[in-house]
Order: sequence, then structure tokens, then C-alpha cells
Amino acid sequence: MGFTPERLAALRARFGGDNEAVIHDPHFREVAANIIDADGTRSAPYAGMPTLLDAAARAVDWQAPDFGDLQVALTGVPMDLGASNRSGCRFGPRALRAVERVGPYHHVLRCTPTRELRVADIGDVPMRSRFSLEQSHEDIESAYAKIHAAGVIPVSVGGDHSITLPILRALGRRKPVSLIHFDAHCDTGGPFDGSRFHHGGPFRQAVLDGVLDPCRTIQIGIRGAAEYLWEFSYESGMTVIHAEDIPRLGIDAIIARAREVVGDTPVYVTFDIDCLDPAFAPGTGTPEVGGVSVREAQAILRGLAGVDIIGGDVVEVAPAYDATANTAHAGAQMLFEILSLVSVRQAR
Repeated sequence: MGFTPERLAALRARFGGDNEAVIHDPHFREVAANIIDADGTRSAPYAGMPTLLDAAARAVDWQAPDFGDLQVALTGVPMDLGASNRSGCRFGPRALRAVERVGPYHHVLRCTPTRELRVADIGDVPMRSRFSLEQSHEDIESAYAKIHAAGVIPVSVGGDHSITLPILRALGRRKPVSLIHFDAHCDTGGPFDGSRFHHGGPFRQAVLDGVLDPCRTIQIGIRGAAEYLWEFSYESGMTVIHAEDIPRLGIDAIIARAREVVGDTPVYVTFDIDCLDPAFAPGTGTPEVGGVSVREAQAILRGLAGVDIIGGDVVEVAPAYDATANTAHAGAQMLFEILSLVSVRQAR
């Protein structure tokens, strides 16, 4: 009907004067009540102690951990001894903690996870050695076994992708878990320079350890010259979606395939930041051109709403190669997407 004087008068009456701070939509009003204090002020994103997704901080004594009533533990795993190319993602947790203005509201999934979940940043996994990869994996597995035994969902920031192996060992001890894996690489390679525990082989090892179900595993965004190393993915029954398949298949079809693969089983979601094209995420150890856009990754993740997520991680953010901090920002957003999926599932 156009913008008439009568329409202007109605808008002024509803949103002006004494009503200028009123939020009329019930859902938006409920969200605002969780974010805006009684004085009409929101916390400044650049102030205070930085935490993952600006969640509350909770100190944990790892000798006798008490997670209280937490539903989700945001955890840093600053270890990159498994990196095969550019090191530096040990600084990933610190970089993501420094990112501001991610969340707290998810406008697509319509949730505010850090307000709706009992969630806290519990700090970093303590590791006995900065030199021993195997010992670090033992320490990670031990820490996550304690988190899992307490009934808390771990959502983590690495670190290189080898950290996901000890996490899966902790979560899949009793029964192999399912996996939704975003990456440029399948990470199912064999020994590399004498080590089976590098960041190019965690999912091969997880299957062989009996903690990951390959038939309930989907890998999304795969591309690059290392394809000849990924025979294990195909032989074991994993579903592989290459980056070049995404525009051909379409986002909806990929979401449907992922949901079909994992079904209603307990699922771990792992997001290697190099799944994204280096145009969006240059700050990583093994960048591969021709990758997934941030918008495509968000759309696929959001399409997983309702999946039974028992844990997740974002790995391989290396801030030394991230001149604009875009990689850390994208990583924090992917972390927020995973946490939002947990929130949606817990609200059911």
C-alpha cells in the first residue's frame, strides 16, 4: 500500500516515544531479555576476559575435575605436533578466544546457545610435554574421558587434526561413533615419516581402533593433490563428497546425504578450517584452493539441526598466517554453528 502518512503515524505510535525500547515480537523479546540487562545495556564484545564464544569461564582442576551441572564444555587443545606442513595451530584456541561479535543469537536456528545451554569455557587440556605427540594424545584422551564420563558434551578448538583421534577414543570406547567431517583432506592416510598419529591419518586410526564407524562417516569438501592417499576412506565405506561435487549436487542433497549416513546415531562433528577456500581462511597449515565458501559451510551445518551431536571441534586455525584474522573469525563462526546445533538438539 506504500508508505503513507497513516503508515508513518502507526510506526511512530508503535516504535517511538515511550515505546522506542520495546521489542514486540515474542521470540525476539525473549532473546533480548537474555542479552540486554535491566539498564538496556549489552556487554561490550571487546571488554573483559576473552573466552570461546564469550561463554562463562570455569576453572577445572584436572586432577579431580568438577564440571558441576555443565551440559557443554568449550575446551582448547593447543597442540600441533602432528602438523605435516606449516605449524602454528597450537595458537588456534587463543586466536578464537580473541574473536568478538560471533553470536550470541543464531538468526537461522533461532537459538541463543550460550544463554540456553549450561556451557562454559573450561580452559585448555593440560599436557605433560610440548615435544611428545603420543604423550599429548594420551593426555587429551584422559581429559576427554573425564568430560564424557561426567555426561558433558565437549566442543573444542585445536590444535591440529590429530587431536580428534584421542577425543574419539574417549567418546567411542563403548561403541563406535558416527562422524560428519568437513575438510579439504580425508585424513585417512597411513604412516608419515614414521608416525601413525599425524594430522593426515586420525580417522584411519580411529576406525582401526574400533572407535569410529566408517559406514556412518561422511567427509565433505575433499580436494587437492593428496587424493591418492585416501584409499582407506573408500575401502572402509566412508561417504566422500568432493568440493567440486557441491555445486553439482546442491546443498540440500548433501544435507540429505549426511543425515542419511549418520541416521539417529550419536554423531561427532569435526571441522578442519582448510575445508574453506583460502580466500576465506588462509591461516591454516595445508591450504587447498577450490574450497567451500563460508556460506556453503554454514548452510550444510545448519541443515544438520536435530542430529544427535555428542561432541565437535574446529581445528587447524594457524593465526601466524592469518593477517586479517579472517580465518579465526570463520573458525569461531563454525564453532558457534556446532554449539547452536547442540542447543537445538538439547531443546527438543
